Amino acid sequence: MIALKSAREIEILRRANVIVAEILQELKSRVAPGVTTLELDELAEELTYKKKAQPAFKGYTMAGRVYPRTLCVSINDEIVHGIPSDRVLREGDIVGLDFGVIYEGYYGDSAVTVGVGKVSEEALRLTRVTEEALCKGIEQLHEGKRLGDLAWAIQSRVEGAGFSVVRAFVGHGIGRKLHEEPPVPNYGEPDRGLRLREGMVLAIEPMVNAGGYEVAIKEDGWTAVTRDGSLSAHFEHSVAITKNGPDILSRV
Repeated sequence: MIALKSAREIEILRRANVIVAEILQELKSRVAPGVTTLELDELAEELTYKKKAQPAFKGYTMAGRVYPRTLCVSINDEIVHGIPSDRVLREGDIVGLDFGVIYEGYYGDSAVTVGVGKVSEEALRLTRVTEEALCKGIEQLHEGKRLGDLAWAIQSRVEGAGFSVVRAFVGHGIGRKLHEEPPVPNYGEPDRGLRLREGMVLAIEPMVNAGGYEVAIKEDGWTAVTRDGSLSAHFEHSVAITKNGPDILSRV
């Protein structure tokens, strides 16, 4: 069942997502060669509590597994759900930072991919196209449009650039739960699927691989990687559908 949000709920969701956006901005500024992913995680948790929120991911259970950290940090061929550790960032890496909080009973969720120092032209193009695909998808969030319109807008931008859209993971509704109905795929056909309605709040999150879209899961049970070892990028915004169109909640 899809929960349509009231204007009051959307404003609380906005506050939750602004907290996420502000903390992601701080994390992006700390990404540098020599920094460990655990240091980024510890900073994310510290800032979360300073803003009177709680971590959304730490303790999250999926298929009987409990996620142990506040932040997801995915490097190079890692697509999503990378677990922070003592791993050190290196010049030329690209790093996906996926982060969420709970504030006044509602969830915020957003993600960015950033380069560590000087990165390759391929990595720059991959991250740029992924973010552009997110924007193309968000442009479709008008009442009366369909999920397939959003999905096709993302897929066509990605595949037109010679990259592939991950199919094993999708976006989602968001509100009082981190993952609500409906699932929001990043591939599909226009004018197909669920009709969009005012009051929906969706987390749109294209995950894009430089090679094929097939994935594998590491032994930790969480970290998803590209099966062919190619680079991957991930961007995400939580967006409300209003009578005036899309309202991006997760931006400063």
